[in-house]
Amino acid sequence: MSEILINVTPRETRVALVENGMLQEVQIERAARRGYVGNIYKGRVQRVMPGMQAAFVEIGLERTAFLHASDIQRASQAGTDDLPVEVGVPVPGGPGVPAINELLHEGQQVVVQVLKDPIGSKGARLTTQLSIPSRYLVLLPQVRTIGVSARIEDEAERARLRGLVAELAGEASMGYIVRTNAEGCAREAFADDIAYLQRAWQAIAGAMAQAEVGARIYEDLPLPLRAMRDLMHDAIERVRVDSREALLKLQGFVQQFTPALVERIELYLGKRPIFDVYGVEDEIGRALQNNVPLKSGGYLVIDQTEAMTTVDVNTGSFVGQRNLEETVYRTNLEAAQSAARQLRLRNLGGIIIIDFIDMTDAEHRRQVLRMLEKSLAGDHARTSVHEFSPLGLVEMTRKRTTESLERQLCEACPTCAGRGHVRTAETVVYDIFREITRAVRQFDAASLLVIAASKVVARVLEEESAAVVELEEFLGKSIRFQADEQYRQEQYDVVLL
Repeated sequence: MSEILINVTPRETRVALVENGMLQEVQIERAARRGYVGNIYKGRVQRVMPGMQAAFVEIGLERTAFLHASDIQRASQAGTDDLPVEVGVPVPGGPGVPAINELLHEGQQVVVQVLKDPIGSKGARLTTQLSIPSRYLVLLPQVRTIGVSARIEDEAERARLRGLVAELAGEASMGYIVRTNAEGCAREAFADDIAYLQRAWQAIAGAMAQAEVGARIYEDLPLPLRAMRDLMHDAIERVRVDSREALLKLQGFVQQFTPALVERIELYLGKRPIFDVYGVEDEIGRALQNNVPLKSGGYLVIDQTEAMTTVDVNTGSFVGQRNLEETVYRTNLEAAQSAARQLRLRNLGGIIIIDFIDMTDAEHRRQVLRMLEKSLAGDHARTSVHEFSPLGLVEMTRKRTTESLERQLCEACPTCAGRGHVRTAETVVYDIFREITRAVRQFDAASLLVIAASKVVARVLEEESAAVVELEEFLGKSIRFQADEQYRQEQYDVVLL
């Protein structure tokens, strides 16, 4: 059983996808910080960087956005009707992409769409290859091509869908991509989508001519409606929302595109918060931790860094029943399923390295890899999985368009500044001794007062008291220590008296 849960408050909206009682995906949108992916802006090129084959474009956000040469729509691409049909987005230029300074110049105005939200210290990623999604289709207004999602594998169905869309599109000078959830849909559904997309594009095209630099020309749907567009399909048995106002909007949206599914949307009126009833709050809390327990007794350790995400698999308390190889194999199979779910739940993207427990049997390695690929099949984000490396690692990528769950909900620890560790009290004591020596040699003082964390002062007075006496004799100064509960372990002050 699959359900969509929608929790709406004045400042935050959250959507959870639950399958067979397990949380698979959670999306969060806050009023003060809405995402930008899919939005279209009128921008101005601020700086062209030939060495990076890219330009920085001002679109009215806090940081300038990044536009690579391969993401620029060129005249030679417009009108093309022989592009690959297995894509879900326009195909960027290959090795023959012209130099960026042949495509753009500083001060030039461009209409761009956001591909990726600002992540970390990086600005948004842009494209001039515009696309407008609907329930079953994606409109490509600058090219003439009809593509079908690669996840629709049946060739007869692919041919049927392509033929239907081609017939309905007629001689229009625009292209379409058939989305995965269009499989099995009737002609009427595509006709409604095409009519909607054409109206939307007419409004966007009209706004382009009037827009000033930094203006938002088109904004993607709010989160609840995006969830209906992207997650709602025949396998979803129920949508529960805890806001009457949001319910009416959802019903109106679904009535317009898939009226047969309207009856599946219902208002949640329970006394307990909807996310509490389904255990979603607890799952979100666990998704912010590094360790993920497995039912067998093994566990995963997930670490997210700027460069990549690593997943380490451990047997833990699982000892198996036959032999070591069988124990390792069973643990890795379970870990493959769990890792795929965690990547989706935590919204982890970019380069991902999974360190499965070493297996000597080649067939076992093949089965674990197939399990990982099968478990990733339901993920809406594009993934690419490679074979086991000579070191026994599985390298994969997952498309990242927004911040991970952890980075949306958490910030760096003020004590360790996000390092995940702090200097020991012993290390801080020796830092203080060096700072005292440095201060005495630089300034004249009769005595010194050191203010530090209570754990550090306790270390000084108990285990390092002899060292303090030696330091006082060496410097010829009196040194006094004072504990302050407000000080962090690494924080201290040396005061000259």
